[in-house]
Order: sequence, then C-alpha cells, then structure tokens
Amino acid sequence: MMFLHRQLESALRRRLREAPAVVLLGPRQVGKTTLARSVAGDWPGGAIYLDLERPADRRRLDDADAYLRSQSARLIVLDEIHRYPALFEILRGIIDERRSSGARYGRFLLLGSAGIELMRQASESLAGRVAYLDLAPLSLAEVAPQGTTAEKLWLRGGFPESLLAKTNRLSLAWRRDFIRSYLERDVPMFAPRLPAQTVGRLWLMLAHQQGAVLNLSRLAASLGVSVPAVTRYLDLLVDLRLLRRLTSWSGNLGKRLVKAPKIFIADSGLVHGLLEIETLDDLLGHPVAGASYEGWVIENLIAAAGSRFQASFFRSHGGAEIDLVLERGGVPQIAVEVKRSSAPSPSTGFAQACEDLSISRRYLVYPGAEVFPVRHNTQALGLAQLAEKLAKEAKRSD
Repeated sequence: MMFLHRQLESALRRRLREAPAVVLLGPRQVGKTTLARSVAGDWPGGAIYLDLERPADRRRLDDADAYLRSQSARLIVLDEIHRYPALFEILRGIIDERRSSGARYGRFLLLGSAGIELMRQASESLAGRVAYLDLAPLSLAEVAPQGTTAEKLWLRGGFPESLLAKTNRLSLAWRRDFIRSYLERDVPMFAPRLPAQTVGRLWLMLAHQQGAVLNLSRLAASLGVSVPAVTRYLDLLVDLRLLRRLTSWSGNLGKRLVKAPKIFIADSGLVHGLLEIETLDDLLGHPVAGASYEGWVIENLIAAAGSRFQASFFRSHGGAEIDLVLERGGVPQIAVEVKRSSAPSPSTGFAQACEDLSISRRYLVYPGAEVFPVRHNTQALGLAQLAEKLAKEAKRSD
C-alpha cells in the first residue's frame, strides 16, 4: 500500500524530544501505528513496539517495571495503552527516575483510541510528564502530492484503507465493516452500559443531519431515550474521535446568538458509508452533499490551522452566519464561508456576521483552484489554497 506522509510527524518527533512521554490519540485505523513505526524506524538508539491487544506482547510485560527499565535506551511504543492501565504508575516511576538523572526527552510513545478515558488515566499518574497529540484522518494537503484528487478524498474520507481501496465498492465495504466493528467492539469496550444498537441509530441520524445545530430534545424523542442518555452517546462518539462538536462563538455582542453546537461526523467517508453512498455521482445527487462538503472543508481547515487557532461557528437569530470562525487569544481573526458552487458568492448574512465580529480576513471556499475577489471584501479560493495559508501561519507560530 502507498505510504502517505503525515504532517503530524514533525510535531510528534519534536514533542518526543521535549516531553518524557507523548500520547498519540486518534480513531482506530487512522494511521497511528503506521506513524509511530515511521518515527520509531530511525529513532536514535532504536525502538520497540508493543501492541497491548496481543497476548504475546502483554506477556512481555508480566514484570513490566523490569522489562521497561531494561529497554531504557530505546523509544518504547505502547499501542492500545488503555488495555493496561496499571502501566501508568510504572511509567511515572521510570520517568521520574530518569528526570532525576537529567534525562528529560521522550522514551515513551503511547497510542490510544479513546481520548477521555486515556487522558484521565494519564493525567492521574503522568500529570506534567506527558504531551498530547491528535491524529486526524488524512487531509487534502497530505494526499494531493501523491495525486489523489479532492473529489476522491471527499467521497471516501481520510481513513487510509478506505481512501486507497482499489474501487469505490471496496472502499464502501471497508467503511461498512469499520462502522460495524465500532458498534460491536468499541462501544461495548468503552461504554458497556450504552446499547450499541441505539448508538448506531444515533450515528445514522447524525449522518442525515450532518452539520446541523444540536437539538438534544429532538434526538432523544426520535431515539426514545432521555436527553442525558443522548448526551452520553454523543460524548462517547466525540471521545472516540468520530464526531466533532463545533462550538458556537460565545462572545458578548448584545445580540441573540445560537448557543448550541453544530454536530459533524468527523470523516466525510463515514458520512457516506452510513448513508450507503458509493460513487461521486451518487453523492452529488444526495441531499447531504452540501452539508457533507462543508464538514469536510471545515475538518481540513481545522487540521491545517493546528493549535494556533480556536475554531467555532457564528450564527445569530437575525440570520447572520459564519460557517467557520478562527480566533486567537479570544479575538476572531478569520471568517470562512463554504459553498459547493462553481460561481460562488458570499451571503449577506456572512457579510453581516463579519461586520459584527470585526473580521477583515474573509474567505469563501469553493470547489475550484482559481483565487479571485468577490463581494463583501471576501476572497474566493479553493480548499487547498486556504489550507496552505493556514498551515504556513501555524508553522511560523511553532
């Protein structure tokens, strides 16, 4: 299978040189192991990889303290670390001992799929000793150099196995199996009290409502469960990095603003898998096409912006709206409207919202490559161009 360079690799290597341990989070099959092996392959002093879901690797940790200390010269990669929570206390002792001898750079790379649980375990034992990084599905900036088109990435999503499948049919089959495995395996593992079938129904409902403002009461009524139950289901999907809650901009403008978040399934391919959309023609003729494209663009831009910006959306009850607001230090700096149109034009509501927030950097992302000015002091451009701008700014701030 084609190797795709991940933009997070440089940040991961840097954090391993700076922090005693690094936790790499991301959904299953997103490429965490491949990235970890790439880093480990040329790590000074060598590296060792342990998959804690494999009994053979778990047996090597029967005396974990002695084994890990015996590998002190190597980078130790521990995959599915949540399977062995007792390791966190052992890691703390080893890290503190190394710190006292003057060694501060990383010797441990911990991989996991469930963010909240893993971060809770790590924070209890490794507070101040661990850095966190999130690996998202493949972005356009990562796949375009290999010749993958934007349309293919949008249709199939950014999970490597799905994107690189030989045909659309095989790609869709992989995503069906992926969704099923999460419902049959991960939901019972991470939330044994939540009925997987109900979580699956919620997931499908969210695909039909991609990018909608969250209405807990309506979802609860449709599922026949309580509002707190729906909240728990959503928390689980967010924790598994499968769902994004895009928060509403929360500043004080003296106007009535929509406060509920927007909900996006984080990978466009999963949206299409849930809705049984196999080809680009099927997608373009489906009612979800516009919302799916918006969510895909937003995910790519958030990935490009990195930690430099905080992302939100803006909507007032008067009709002013911005699909994506990027702010820094609490100050909105960039406004993005997304339109899947060959002749894009920003809406009056977008212009009004930009005036309300005093944003001068205004962009309209459309499915093209030409850059040109449009009305309301806005620049129209393709996703690749804006993602490159944001990535350059993020790199300068590192």
